Amino acid sequence: MSMPFYVSPEQVMKDRAEYARKNIARGRDLVALCCAPGVLLVADNPSRTLSKISEIYDRIAFAAVGKYNEFQMLKVAGIRSADLKGFSYSREDVSARELANAYAQTLGQVFTHEMKPYEVELLVCEVGPITDADELYHIFYDGVVIDEHGFSAIGGNNEQILTELREQYDAGASLQDAVQLGAKVLGGDDGPLAAEQLEVALLDRGRTRRTFRRIKNSELDDLLGAIAGA
Repeated sequence: MSMPFYVSPEQVMKDRAEYARKNIARGRDLVALCCAPGVLLVADNPSRTLSKISEIYDRIAFAAVGKYNEFQMLKVAGIRSADLKGFSYSREDVSARELANAYAQTLGQVFTHEMKPYEVELLVCEVGPITDADELYHIFYDGVVIDEHGFSAIGGNNEQILTELREQYDAGASLQDAVQLGAKVLGGDDGPLAAEQLEVALLDRGRTRRTFRRIKNSELDDLLGAIAGA
């Protein structure tokens, strides 16, 4: 009788983590910035049809890097969960923290019990009445959640981007300054990314109820104009 091949649980977890990190790092980066007008999300995404940033509910946005079909499935599940709770109770009962916890449980369960982990990192953001009340939740492929303040970055180059943001971030920045900072840190040593390379959206603090809006075309060109001509 042959003995089954044995691999220690520690090695299995290590291999799964390495597999997920390696594949996530192939994706393009994304940043979230809390600024005076709201919570700005800027992604390195030249596609005009495949979005990495989406609305989840009234004051909540979802952003992701990694394998597209996997984070799209998670996004749809989050929208359905938020809609169901808002309909069953009240719209004010839907929160980014609760959604982040649900995503963390799903990703943690898959990472621990399935053969292949999800190759995704997520951001769930909620805009508040003031900058200090904004919420940013960074959810990793293994279900770990980090509550971040002011700014966040996900993707393969997130450590380098976070270093730059710590030096340059301003909580009271205007929309134009925040967009230009996002384009700059995503571009890295190659210089700021151009409008056609970016996907940009804002959770607008000045709006009531549905605050999510996309920034594109001539509006994005105008916001990037000064840095493009620098």
